[in-house]
Amino acid sequence: MAKFKVAFGDGQVFTIHLRGDSTKTVAALVESLPIKSTASRWGDEVYFKVPFHAPLETDARQDMEPGEVAFWPDGDALALFFGPTPISKGALPRAYSPCNIVGRIEGELAGLKHVEDGCKLELRLA
Repeated sequence: MAKFKVAFGDGQVFTIHLRGDSTKTVAALVESLPIKSTASRWGDEVYFKVPFHAPLETDARQDMEPGEVAFWPDGDALALFFGPTPISKGALPRAYSPCNIVGRIEGELAGLKHVEDGCKLELRLA
């Protein structure tokens, strides 16, 4: 399974395992790497613009698990979920609208709580 890294300007680096099956979204992401962007926060979600668009896939969903990484077609953004968002109905993350699942963060998620709006980041193959 392919992996990529997200390096935030504050020194934090997270490894993300891409989903095992190839989708149009995963292919577009890999083709676009490396990507430089700026982080935004929405509750316990870090998201950032990416330079590609992919359509909503048949297995897209709004309810997420902590550690999931998804592409948000409505905003051409990648989202890293680590806890509840403003529209969650409990402790689990809920995306603003359906998203395409891209992969999963490896390891501890607590460091994402320290990522602030405006933090610069880079995605690259691991």
